[in-house]
Formats: sequence, structure tokens, C-alpha cells
Amino acid sequence: MKAAQLKSVKASKAPRGMSEEEWQMRCNLAAAYRLVADFGWTDLLGTHLSARVPGTDDHFLINPYGMLFEEITASSLIKVDQDGNILSDTDYIVNPAGFVIHSCIHVARHDVDCVMHLHTRDGNAVATQKCGLLPITQHALVIYDQVTYHDFEGPALDFDEQKRLVADLGNKRIMILRNHGTLTAGRTVAEAFVLMYRIERACRMQIAAQSGGQELNPLPQSVIDKSIKTGQMLYSKGGLSPEGEKEWKALLRRLDRQGSDYKH
Repeated sequence: MKAAQLKSVKASKAPRGMSEEEWQMRCNLAAAYRLVADFGWTDLLGTHLSARVPGTDDHFLINPYGMLFEEITASSLIKVDQDGNILSDTDYIVNPAGFVIHSCIHVARHDVDCVMHLHTRDGNAVATQKCGLLPITQHALVIYDQVTYHDFEGPALDFDEQKRLVADLGNKRIMILRNHGTLTAGRTVAEAFVLMYRIERACRMQIAAQSGGQELNPLPQSVIDKSIKTGQMLYSKGGLSPEGEKEWKALLRRLDRQGSDYKH
């Protein structure tokens, strides 16, 4: 497990029988759920965030289906294996669509420790547009090279769709699920969350610009290319904000100021 992930949450001691690494991952994922609620990105019980259990290739954590995101704590997260078997002592089930979407990415992408999937208004609006994300704002351009697409095949309950999800994601970290929503795949919870913030913000700006009723101002290809390269530099491991680490620490301080009980 990455040192940045371990240090990003100062949590209470892990429960008996659980590794400190798993507890830290649980705390980070629970924090992400609370922040999704804070940012207004929830869809009642729909959508899901998952994280790999440290030290495993086929176990991951996901939300108990039936709890609102604002209720989720580190100890309430459910551990499942790649076959969908629940490995936690819980009265809840796992959202089948969440398992279909998340499990295949965790199994196929060993560099990915967290997957987020949302159904927001603006994310869905852009996902429903044939043009997809347009290269018209700075927010869109600095992540533009990381965005890929997956066509809608109906509610994600068909295991046969998993191979196409994985193929369409490829080695990218942001995917627009057409007519459905947005998805990010991060090396840490921090990266997945901050990438989601960036794609959601870019979608929100695009919809706002289109809603103004005026012709959009196109950018020359040279500026588009320069902006994409700048984003690659800024968000690289040696850049200004590697893997969302700086933003994540600030977001955790926000939760702590609110007195959130996500670490329970």
C-alpha cells in the first residue's frame, strides 16, 4: 500500500483481527462517501465507491446497500471477493450493479485501488450528449487525455458487459458512461475522488455554457494541445498535485472540522 494513502487519514486503532492497512483504507473510503454526500453528488442509494483491500488482488470494500452515503462509516463498509461473496458480518447486501461495474476493474487493473461511479445531473447531461466532453474549458482540457467512453447497455447487471467495460477503460482513469454517468479509477482514494471532482466540474461548466444560449468560443488546436500537456505535468507524480494528495488532505480537514464520525 502506498505511503501517501496510509498517512492521509489519522484514524483510531484498527479493530481486533483487522490490519492497520485495511482500517486506513476503510477510513479513506468512508471519508470519500461523506464528501460525495457533502458535494451533493448522491442518488439516494444509487451509485457506489469501492476500494481494494490492501495486500489482496481480489477483495474490495463497497457500501452496504440501504445506507445513505452520509451514514457510512469505516466499520460499516462491506468486504467482498471477486465472485461477489460477502466476507463481512453485516445485515446489508451489495448493490448488484455496483459489483458488476467495480469488481471487473479491480481485478483487471492492479494499479487501481479505488473506483468511483456517480449519476449526477451534469455528469449525466454530458454523458447523454453525442459530443461528450468538449475541449472548451481549462477544467476539461487538463484532464482531457484521461477521458474515455463506454456505451450504455442497460442497467449494469450483465456480467458479460464487464469485458467491454474493462476494454473501454483501457489504461485511462476517467470514463464517461454514455447515457449513464461518470466513473474514475484512482491509484488511491484521494486520486479517484479528485479526478471525479475535476470531471464533474468540467461537465458542470460545459452544461452551464451551453445553457447560456450563446455560441461557444472555440479554442485553437495549439492551445488545446498545450493545455493537455500542462495537465499531464501538473498531475504527474512529480507535479504540483500528484494523485490528488494535497487536495485530499484539505478535504479530510474539512470533514474533521465538521465533526464527522466517518472513522467509526
